[in-house]
Amino acid sequence: MSGAADDAVFMRRAIDLALSRMGETWPNPAVACVLVKDGVVLAEAATAPGGRPHAEEQAVPEAGEAVKGTTAYVTLEPCGARSSGRKT
Repeated sequence: MSGAADDAVFMRRAIDLALSRMGETWPNPAVACVLVKDGVVLAEAATAPGGRPHAEEQAVPEAGEAVKGTTAYVTLEPCGARSSGRKT
């Protein structure tokens, strides 16, 4: 596959994960995160029932130290509550 084709596959996986949680995550949206490194999925998660924990909060620890250098395919911008405030 090409880079764009790989991106489409991993983003589709994230969308499917998020859709699988529709109606279960109120008051938060159903979001999914797929972490990929060198074409391999290291971790994936979706917002838990009840809205917590968020998808990223689950996927990053699951990937562990291997998270460095991954690409995150996320169906909504990552939660800003814990961010440094940077937008880049």
